[in-house]
Amino acid sequence: MSPKIRTVEQEFAGLEALEGAGVRLHRLFGHAEVPRLDPFLLLDHFRSSDPNDYVAGFPWHPHRGIETVTYMLNGQVDHGDTLGNQGTIDSGDVQWMSSGSGILHQEMPRRMDGTLDGFQLWVNMPARSKMSTPEYRGVRGSAFPIVRDDAGSTVKVVAGTFQGAVGPVDQLPVDPTYLDVTVHPGETFRAPTVPGHTTFAYPVEGSAKFDPVSPTAILARRVAVYGDGESVEVQAGNAGVRFLLVSGRPLREPVAWYGPIVMNRQEELQEAMVELRRGDFIKDRNPVVDE
Repeated sequence: MSPKIRTVEQEFAGLEALEGAGVRLHRLFGHAEVPRLDPFLLLDHFRSSDPNDYVAGFPWHPHRGIETVTYMLNGQVDHGDTLGNQGTIDSGDVQWMSSGSGILHQEMPRRMDGTLDGFQLWVNMPARSKMSTPEYRGVRGSAFPIVRDDAGSTVKVVAGTFQGAVGPVDQLPVDPTYLDVTVHPGETFRAPTVPGHTTFAYPVEGSAKFDPVSPTAILARRVAVYGDGESVEVQAGNAGVRFLLVSGRPLREPVAWYGPIVMNRQEELQEAMVELRRGDFIKDRNPVVDE
């Protein structure tokens, strides 16, 4: 029996937003979409050739209870935190940060010629992990396996597996898959998915039909949210398509969310705010350096 192909149940166009100290970005989904994309909380795409849109960056701010995934297509972002970690996320690099019990950090894009282009995805952490020791995984672009299928599609495996290739970001609570896929014009890409896992696609460039039933193509900068199934099938448009394919195991836990802190109960949010004011928000101070 052929695997059940997922169909697209929803599309999100997102909204333009101003975050940090004045960074202009495109927010594809966020607080209003909880819990539709459980365990995923937020997806931002920042792309601009005008440094005034991003150089103000994201100065020192707290996180607790979530993982932030920063993926740079082009450009550089300097980061640092109160645990002693510091470094630069360069073109092609990924930083997968598990905030756990809490950190304060900053992310500051560097001024550049050309277009700064990157994403940040927020992944919820299960209740049992929300007060765990924070951890950074800074992975250079050269560490990610690249797979080419029979149709010539190119797949960069950040997390999860594809055709035997295993992404270097692993041992995460929601068992995520994170693929960066490029498909030639008119060609069809197929990939297995785990039944029951929340799955979405985000076309970065070009357009495609993201399931065999869709009457029209989905354009770049719109999120396609899949229903359940065992695989996805994507047919690229006339200009081809590059898209992110992301999936993970839903947590099905209560979400209490205020700014960069996501817990399970309002009382936990209030406790975090008290700790920030009191100065004991940070629980662990052992630095973890980039790989």
